[in-house]
Amino acid sequence: MKKTALLIIGMVASFLLGYFFKEHNTIKNNIKVDSQKIEVNIKKKKVTGVAGIFFKCKEPKKVKEWYRTHLGLETDAYGARFEWQIGCDTAKKAGLQWSPFSESTTYFSPSTKDFMINYSVENLSDLVVQLKKEGVTIVDTLETYDYGKFIHILDIEGNKIELYEPK
Repeated sequence: MKKTALLIIGMVASFLLGYFFKEHNTIKNNIKVDSQKIEVNIKKKKVTGVAGIFFKCKEPKKVKEWYRTHLGLETDAYGARFEWQIGCDTAKKAGLQWSPFSESTTYFSPSTKDFMINYSVENLSDLVVQLKKEGVTIVDTLETYDYGKFIHILDIEGNKIELYEPK
C-alpha cells in the first residue's frame, strides 16, 4: 500500500513539475500587452545589417571627388552616407557609411587588408561578452558616442571588423 501511495505521489509530483516548467517557459517567452499575445524571440540576431564599407586608396580626396563627379555621391569629410527607411515606418532609418581612407592609415590595424566592413548589431555590450567567451579576438574596448557604440574584432582570417550599435 505504501509503495502504491509513493508511486502515485511521485507520478503526480512529476506531472506537476513538468506542467510548472512548461508554463514557466511559456510565460517567460511570451508577453501580454493589451490582451494581445506577442511572441518574444529569445535568440537575438547578432548582425542586423551592413553599416559601412571602408577601403584604402592612394588619394581619398581625389577618390571622393571622382565618385561625386561621375557617380553623383554627395561626399563629405568622411565619404558618403546612404540612408533609407526601415519598412513603412518613416521614423525608423538605417544607413551605410562609404569611406575611402588613406592607404597609410593605421585604422584597419592590426589587419593588413585594404578594407574593413562595419556591421550594425543589437545589444553590443552583451555581444562582446559572448564573443569573448567564444574566443573571438577583440581588438579594442567598447566606445560610446552620442550616435552609438563601437568595437573592433578580427575574423578568422585577420580581417578587422567594426561592430556598431546605433543609438
